[in-house]
Amino acid sequence: MASARDFVLSVMLLAFVTTSIDAIYTEDDFVHCQNTVRKWAASSLDEAKEDKHKLQDLLFFLHVPRTGGRTYFHCFLRKLYASNLECPRSYDKLRFDPSKPNCRLMVTHDDYSMMSKLPKERTSVVTILRNPIDRVFSTYEFSVEVAARFLVHPNLTSATQLTGRIRPRNNGVSTLDIWPWKYLVPWMREDLFTRRDARKHRNLKENKESNDSYDMEEIVMPLHEFINEPVAHDIIHNGATFQVAGLTNNSCLSESHEVRHCVRKYQSLGDYVLDVAKKRLSDMLYVGLTEDHKESATMFANVVGTQVLSQFEALSSISNKADNSKMELSSSFPDSEHDINHLQNSTDDQKESEISSTGSVETRNGTMTVGKLMEDYEVCISSLRKAQARRRTSSLKRISPANFSKDARLQVPEVVLQQIISLNRLDVELYKHAQDIFAQERKHLAEKLVEVKPQEGLKNQFIDSYGPNTWKASLLAIAVLLLIVLKVGIQRAVLSEPDRSRAKVLFLASNLAQKIYSYGPSLLKTELDQF
Repeated sequence: MASARDFVLSVMLLAFVTTSIDAIYTEDDFVHCQNTVRKWAASSLDEAKEDKHKLQDLLFFLHVPRTGGRTYFHCFLRKLYASNLECPRSYDKLRFDPSKPNCRLMVTHDDYSMMSKLPKERTSVVTILRNPIDRVFSTYEFSVEVAARFLVHPNLTSATQLTGRIRPRNNGVSTLDIWPWKYLVPWMREDLFTRRDARKHRNLKENKESNDSYDMEEIVMPLHEFINEPVAHDIIHNGATFQVAGLTNNSCLSESHEVRHCVRKYQSLGDYVLDVAKKRLSDMLYVGLTEDHKESATMFANVVGTQVLSQFEALSSISNKADNSKMELSSSFPDSEHDINHLQNSTDDQKESEISSTGSVETRNGTMTVGKLMEDYEVCISSLRKAQARRRTSSLKRISPANFSKDARLQVPEVVLQQIISLNRLDVELYKHAQDIFAQERKHLAEKLVEVKPQEGLKNQFIDSYGPNTWKASLLAIAVLLLIVLKVGIQRAVLSEPDRSRAKVLFLASNLAQKIYSYGPSLLKTELDQF
């Protein structure tokens, strides 16, 4: 009896000691993680830019997946930037070369840690954010859509082998080379083949029927399973926050893995990451919203497009002066040469726009303006969406009757939607911050447009209030006075010179006075226009 009691006491004591040790270890681990995350956050909070509204030499488009960034890239940026101005293989970090001459545009799914490879003071960052629920839906749908294209093959082995042999046309970048699809698509592809093989080995009558395209487990991984998979926790949930913070599993920073591990283990530490992401978002040149697509596009054209056009006009003006004086123009990046001939003569991949020798951005229909840019954007996006819809329809036929759509999303249970919100707490808060920034951008742009008109009116009023007769009378008096002053000066300075020299100087002075009299009003108006 006593031995049994001693045994029970020993077990209880052992359990108590083990629990105490675990508690101490857990507390120490939390403190370690907290210090790690705090240290990273402190080193990541850069000083605010003096003028974040000014476009710098390099434009970095941080493309958060499934936010509509592809349309901006093809329908805006490729019309503004010639292909030789785009950083090589922008979507492929391993071959990224920011030192390339004329590298002025980088568009990539890589995270903010790419800034460690760029000159921060000469780089402007833009991005687009999307409602977290819609972004998770879209990520799930696109992963399935791309993976379903491989179902034309008899088995997974055949699909994998053929994929390894085929490379994209025109030396492009495959979806399977781009983060995060290089992780999500192969994973979903394997799952689709597994489910198809399972259906073949079962009687078709045994297959469960469902009207919910997001819950057809016989055909495709259900959404409620997808959001709970480890890969979804690692890449998708709070993905926008981690991407803006520079902490994805594709980060360039050596400490990113440990910081991500700590934040996932202790969710309260995510607030440090959120603060960094908010700060970086606030310092960006432009932040768009997928849901406010039309207004976001218009704002992008006015905020970014206008400055790009102005930059090229300035560069071309410098180029013309350099050509005349046979001087070389150095690059905006250190230790590299600026090939101005590329800037003048290059075209983008679709020959849709070019930088002319006069500095204007031109299309097939003439000089590019913000209005023309928006017109071309609407045409381009319509064509792009039609092509995407055809490709999507073709892919989803292979997993019929599953068919993703806005109407089909309405059938997803509320409990799944609430779980998505809970799993993306940081992204929900970051999106709210993006909405506030967007409202500020709207206000800033409106104030800027209002300021332009009064200035133009003031210039015209100033010129018009002094008509040509008033100007000529005033300038005639100035010209006569100038002649008198010059004549006195000449008599004192060139008494020892021959008459020919004195006559020459008087002729030049008279000519100068005549020019002042004749062109004075237009010269002054030019100065006011520059103001």
